Amino acid sequence: MSDPVAHQGPAASGTAPAAGNVEYRVAHLHDRLAAEELGELGVRAEIRAGAIAVTGTVPSAQCRETVLRVAREELAGLTVHADIVVAETTRPDHAEEL
Repeated sequence: MSDPVAHQGPAASGTAPAAGNVEYRVAHLHDRLAAEELGELGVRAEIRAGAIAVTGTVPSAQCRETVLRVAREELAGLTVHADIVVAETTRPDHAEEL
């Protein structure tokens, strides 16, 4: 279930943040996703065309919401495009025909 989400931060200053600051914030997001309650390594955040693309697959909708919350906290004020897919983990309801 892919649900692209985009948000933009305040544009009151009219200037783009310094590239080094953005790279630091993306790296800090990776650290938080890996180290905190999530332990989520299947999510990537990359700088693409002046925005941050957050992509990956997570095991549950709750995990997806947590990833999006952490991304909003870490990347506040930046343009973020999120495409986080929730993996289907339910058991098949019938045998696979080969």
